Amino acid sequence: MVSVGVIGSGAWGTTLALLLSRKGIATTLWDHRPERAATMQQRRENSDFLPGFRFPDTLRVTGQIAEAVQGKEMLVLVTPSQKMRENLRLLAPYLGEKTLLLNASKGIEIGSLKRMSEIIVEELPTTGERVATLSGPNLSREVAQEKPTAAVIASTAYDVAVEYRTLLTTSSFRVYNSHDVVGVELGGSLKNIIAIGAGINDGLGYGDNAKAAFMTRGLAEISRLGVAAGANPLTFAGLAGIGDLIATCASDLSRNNRLGRRLAAGEKLNDILQSTHSVAEGVWTTQAALQLARRYNVEMPIAHQLSLVLFEELDPHKAVPELMLRDPKGELEGII
Repeated sequence: MVSVGVIGSGAWGTTLALLLSRKGIATTLWDHRPERAATMQQRRENSDFLPGFRFPDTLRVTGQIAEAVQGKEMLVLVTPSQKMRENLRLLAPYLGEKTLLLNASKGIEIGSLKRMSEIIVEELPTTGERVATLSGPNLSREVAQEKPTAAVIASTAYDVAVEYRTLLTTSSFRVYNSHDVVGVELGGSLKNIIAIGAGINDGLGYGDNAKAAFMTRGLAEISRLGVAAGANPLTFAGLAGIGDLIATCASDLSRNNRLGRRLAAGEKLNDILQSTHSVAEGVWTTQAALQLARRYNVEMPIAHQLSLVLFEELDPHKAVPELMLRDPKGELEGII
């Protein structure tokens, strides 16, 4: 692989650019603000989103979308989910006929309820089987620190998934492949909802029993919707399911977990969002997930209660009894 463009310079985009450039691959990182791109290129660091990691000589930063896309053999798409379509339209005029497209964003588009790979193929219909998705328990700072972890790449084309897998694997970043694009994308997206709830649990001091139970029931909720949408239920027992769920719910590095803690402390959602430049995808995914649940006639009580906390200012203390006092059900109901 000669050259790669990374579209999106948040923490995760910068981390993936570091991973690739450290392997000696010529990598161009795109920031939508030219002035910020110029600052990063000069300082050789992303001080806003990933401070403390110096850029290798093989990593270049640009504010020009054409420079990030033209002539690249692969693009890694790491934009906020609600901006994916907009950014695809920006890069489309410069895209090569054989460029590989790796989605590393986790979310569901509000309105269309489409997953990221669906948006990519819709906006760039000739890309077809060249599209794949990356997911897993991958907290940006730990990956940048080269702490060991694993990830999964999903593609309908086996040889494409293997090509991506080979490109991204390092001694600290082990990559597996999957053909279940639906399951991998939904697992990576929906776990952010549960992570906000786990942060609320931590903030309210409910303890480890409650958190473990909440995460487990959250995984059941993710699996119910995923299976209804056509995913393989076993995918949610893998890296894009329980693996990503554990990391995002348990870590202080998780943006969604931190947002939940702040909600538990009594802060309002708008105040939290305005005070940070990072995107907590779980906020918008909660809305999209409930719309998908209605489409597939699936119960999502956790997402419903969290939606009330996020958008209708329900006291988090009152959401817990609503979940605890629901009618008893079989543990695997709706999954198998």
